[in-house]
Amino acid sequence: MKIPAIKKLLPVDIEALRKAEQDLYEERTPEVAIEGEDEGEQLTHVLAAIWIKEQIQAGMSETEAIRAYTQRVRNSIT
Repeated sequence: MKIPAIKKLLPVDIEALRKAEQDLYEERTPEVAIEGEDEGEQLTHVLAAIWIKEQIQAGMSETEAIRAYTQRVRNSIT
């Protein structure tokens, strides 16, 4: 997971991100350019961007949403 790669996806429309997510699940090349060493890392970045955008729509600032996501990841691996 690379925060700069996730931040690059935040300007992308959420529906385009969901389409990219589906493309990755179905082993197709997404129309959206996604950084990542492999499909797994690309999927991680897309899922993170979708989650962050949903939090922003719910009222969080971008910075708060990114922090909340990274905290969520840290909690999941402890």
